[in-house]
Amino acid sequence: MCSAKSSKAIEALSLIKPSEPCRLVVLISGNGTNLQAIINACAASTLPAKVTAVISNEPAAYGLQRARDASIPTHVIDHRDFGRRTDFDERLKGLIDTLEPGLVILAGFMRILGLDLTEHFLGRMMNIHPSLLPDYPGLNTHARVLADGVNEHGATVHFVTPKLDAGPIILQSRIPVQADDTPSTLAERVHQCEYEIYPRAIAWFATGRLHLEASIAYLDGAPIKAGASPD
Repeated sequence: MCSAKSSKAIEALSLIKPSEPCRLVVLISGNGTNLQAIINACAASTLPAKVTAVISNEPAAYGLQRARDASIPTHVIDHRDFGRRTDFDERLKGLIDTLEPGLVILAGFMRILGLDLTEHFLGRMMNIHPSLLPDYPGLNTHARVLADGVNEHGATVHFVTPKLDAGPIILQSRIPVQADDTPSTLAERVHQCEYEIYPRAIAWFATGRLHLEASIAYLDGAPIKAGASPD
């Protein structure tokens, strides 16, 4: 049995109203394929949530069109319009707060978020990363995996914390690395993993099964063990 939830965990859970789907704000920078998987899961009612807004730092991101096609409001905050990273973060934080999400989703959002913003949304911001964290944080994970000759790769859903790609792990999916894999073929198979596990992890949060407490992710009141694949 877990101890009493932290104030931030309580704040996050208080934004989830049983009478309505969990409100999601999704941050993207590119094609938006994980966004599309989330939209599809919501439409199929396998994910009890609603994407209420999509925000991009890239005006030309195709994911914005995916959102418009699904009648989801979109917002652009171009990071190049800000002289300081902290100013960009402050504008982004202010916009997200006005949207009142239960959960903030990073789905291919290619900006490193600062301390103030990540702490503000601690326990209610998730990311998906194309590696089996804690191995291979950062960029170019598929090429790095192949260069190192490892035999297993995958994707990780984790809570966002100030340290890059180091937040508590929620869920992972693993695939074997094949002898003829290239970065492109490996990326495609990892993407398929992402489309499956990201909506599942979001659903856990949306139904109140998942929360963050004292830097530990809990599912159904029990700590999630790194590397485990809970149901």
